[in-house]
Amino acid sequence: MSPVSDPLPEEKGMDASPGASRPLGSPSPKDPPALHSERLLAEIARYAADKKAGDLVELDLREVLGYTDWFVVCTGNTERQTKAIHDGILEGCKREHGVLPRRVEGLSKGDWILMDYLDVVVHIFTPATRDYYRLEQLWGEAPAHAVADTA
Repeated sequence: MSPVSDPLPEEKGMDASPGASRPLGSPSPKDPPALHSERLLAEIARYAADKKAGDLVELDLREVLGYTDWFVVCTGNTERQTKAIHDGILEGCKREHGVLPRRVEGLSKGDWILMDYLDVVVHIFTPATRDYYRLEQLWGEAPAHAVADTA
């Protein structure tokens, strides 16, 4: 009779890393916990409000688009303020959650800054640029929620 060996860790659905005893796909102790899209949405709205973002609107795109769940649309009165809103969101998400945007566009000009957090895409506009592009009307079929001013 031949000896029976234990299955390999990966055959049991476990991480095969030295000293690991966790299921495959689970975060390592060094990894920050994943941030659910609705929690990320709430945190981004909070950071934007902290920087006095105006007309803060959340668009629920889960039933409309396949590449993101939410748009956050807000306004800064000047290009300097749009950059401050960007900085507040970036630093808050990084410091408190270890999350960075996949991509940022428009930061050098500042009239429309886009921050792509995959599940949440943030659009920070100056008033004239927001009026011109009218994203809320473009995505009119998506449920919208105005975020109350917390200041």
